[in-house]
Amino acid sequence: MSSITVRLPDSLHQKIREVAKKDGVSINQFISSAAGEKLSAILTVDYLKSRAKKGKRSDFDKVLKKVPDREPLEWDRI
Repeated sequence: MSSITVRLPDSLHQKIREVAKKDGVSINQFISSAAGEKLSAILTVDYLKSRAKKGKRSDFDKVLKKVPDREPLEWDRI
């Protein structure tokens, strides 16, 4: 396991301390989890962008033509 030093504004440090205590985890666990969540979000966006580049508009249009043209259900109307 690695360690790093992070400088935080006092107000942010205090809020992290409060939330971590409320959740019953250490500040280290809280920050590690937050970093993991952020990394997951970024990697997911990168993955979706790379998949989208592989897509073809013609394939999308072909699938879309199979969708029936119907009015939305009452609960699904805007």
